Parts: sequence; structure tokens; C-alpha cells
Amino acid sequence: MTRKQRRLTMIGGSLAVLAIAAALVLNAMRDSIVFFSTPTMAAEKQFPPGQRFRLGGLVQPGSLVRGDNLAVNFSVADGSATLPVTYKGILPDLFREGQGVVAEGALDASGVFKADTVLAKHDETYMPKDVADALKKQGHWKDDYGAKPGATAASAPVQGTSK
Repeated sequence: MTRKQRRLTMIGGSLAVLAIAAALVLNAMRDSIVFFSTPTMAAEKQFPPGQRFRLGGLVQPGSLVRGDNLAVNFSVADGSATLPVTYKGILPDLFREGQGVVAEGALDASGVFKADTVLAKHDETYMPKDVADALKKQGHWKDDYGAKPGATAASAPVQGTSK
């Protein structure tokens, strides 16, 4: 073999090893790439009791029950399925019924999600004043950017522009 052939063989072998390593890593992380599973996805995947995952959805209105020693029970829904959740600890300030939530934990044998971390999702319609002004200046502003759900575009104030 000449030096050029040896060099090309080494480069080709290195690329093959790198491709196999990348494929193995991506295969191992296949289920971890999703940020959270909805109650419907959790029912479809049939997570075994004790397997940790993230559950995301809306806190079902009327389901929030506060117990002793910071214990909280509520249900998370995604429109087609509902999953009961128990949590013991201080809830985030943005947590309320009808609000988006992501809980991390595991299902128990009775099908109740035992959360050890609860994160409340913030309002996605917020837009900083600087960004809104820049969009208006460029002509890309849409009147419904600052609208609250259910509000008309003309009556909705732009968030972040209070004086």
C-alpha cells in the first residue's frame, strides 16, 4: 500500500467508526429527545410503573385538591385523555387550573403519576416591547401578536408596553 492509500483507509475507517458511534447515541436517546409526553401518549406507550418520564398538558379545571403537608392532587389533560397526578412540595407561582404544566416523575402501580418536579408553562403570547417595535418598524407586525386567547385583535393591548 502506498501512503496515500493508507491515509484514505484510515480516514474511511475513522468516518465509519464515527458514524456507528453517532447512530448508537441517537438510538439510545430516541425516547429522551421528546420534551414531554401527553396523557394520550402515556396511555399509548404504556409506561411501566416506576419508569421516569415527563408529563405535559393542561391542569384540568376543578381537579386541584390541596392536602396536608404541601400534598397536591390534580389531573393533567390534553383534550382526549386525562391522567391523575400527585405532588408533594411547593407549586410554582404560575401554576393554576387551565394552565399548561410539565411534571416529571413516574407512574405508580395504580396508574397515578407521582411527580417530584412540577413546572408551570408561561404565557406564549408575551412579546418584549423592543421586539414588538422592531417588528412594527420592519412591517412584519401582525395585530394578533399581543392578543389574549378569545380577545379581538383591535381590543388587545401589546404586552410589555405599559407606561
